Amino acid sequence: MPHDGSLLQATVVFLLAVVLLVPLAQRLKMGAVPGYLLAGILIGPSVLGLLDNPGNVARISEIGVVMLLFVIGLELSPQRLWTMRRALFGVGALQVGLTALVLGLLAYAVFGQSKPASIVLGLGLALSSTAFGLQVLAERKDLGKPHGRLAVAILLFQDIAAIPLIAVVPLLGGDVSTADERAWPLLAVSLGIGLVIVSGRYLMTPVFKWTVGSGLPELSTATALLVVLGTAWVLEHVGISMALGAFLAGVLMAESPFRHELETQIEPLKGLLLGLFFVGVGMSADLRLLIGMPLAVLGLTLLLVGIKLPLLWGLGRLAGGLTHPQALCLGVVLASGGEFAFVVFKMALEHHVLTRQVHDLLVLAITLSMAVVPLVMMALGRQLPERDTSHPAPRTDH
Repeated sequence: MPHDGSLLQATVVFLLAVVLLVPLAQRLKMGAVPGYLLAGILIGPSVLGLLDNPGNVARISEIGVVMLLFVIGLELSPQRLWTMRRALFGVGALQVGLTALVLGLLAYAVFGQSKPASIVLGLGLALSSTAFGLQVLAERKDLGKPHGRLAVAILLFQDIAAIPLIAVVPLLGGDVSTADERAWPLLAVSLGIGLVIVSGRYLMTPVFKWTVGSGLPELSTATALLVVLGTAWVLEHVGISMALGAFLAGVLMAESPFRHELETQIEPLKGLLLGLFFVGVGMSADLRLLIGMPLAVLGLTLLLVGIKLPLLWGLGRLAGGLTHPQALCLGVVLASGGEFAFVVFKMALEHHVLTRQVHDLLVLAITLSMAVVPLVMMALGRQLPERDTSHPAPRTDH
């Protein structure tokens, strides 16, 4: 059987699984994401073992999330982003705060977790999957609708909230020295953001004029990748997540005359790498734990979705001004766990805030929640807003 020591074999296995299973999932009206997850589970170490190192896949697939946030940023100029401030910092903060409070208290009072573990569990599980949520909204052509715009704002706030959470985890574990080593000075963060802003405003336009004028399509693609990955790399090295760095780069390029050129070059790569991200999530699922503790795993999965969905529905109705179908769609799309939770819980395990068993249960529950959400969407299909299948998704204007 092929193993991922061979890049060519790993690529063939990945593409074969995707080509077979993603169309099957779409034919069953579940969407593409469950197909990617199933592909990852089947080729991963828990089932067939065709690829036995999910960590390598996860690192490469992060680039898909980075490109996704960049494309979203391209649709949100600074003026449009300013108009989102109420949803971004109002509804987004309420969602994270309320969900973290409910889940944290539940972990402490019902499941007997320690206070540091309960804080990490509450905040980590309050985060939703940016890649999953935006992919589902894009498939439904809902990104330009009120609930789609509110979902984007909430997801962006969650990405912002993940930064201090990652920095605080070592402190909760009592490892102050490690936290100090990981925390970059505020000056470095300011310089990194300043560098990105100056480059975006004064360097990108002449660079793209030169590359487009060269008449070489591959040069335009290389330049687009350099903008996205270079910005993500710079900001990651000053303490900001790659995804947020890419989003900032997209926002800065939103008014550029070459915005459509950038989007055209990035879109095909973004889709493929996002698929790889979900395959990596599926590969990380330890099905032996599901077989050994089925009630615990399934119970945690349903509990996570069952708590987040009504909270999001209520926020959509009361704070977001959405109709019942729109708020329900918002709740369903954001009810799963998120990719940043994997990072947070891994750090919590390393700093002895979480035990190995709790960590593994949570990772599997989050993975399964991404598979459960499309099923919930199918079950509630008549109550959700109708898909717009005849027109492309409108821009995210306000």
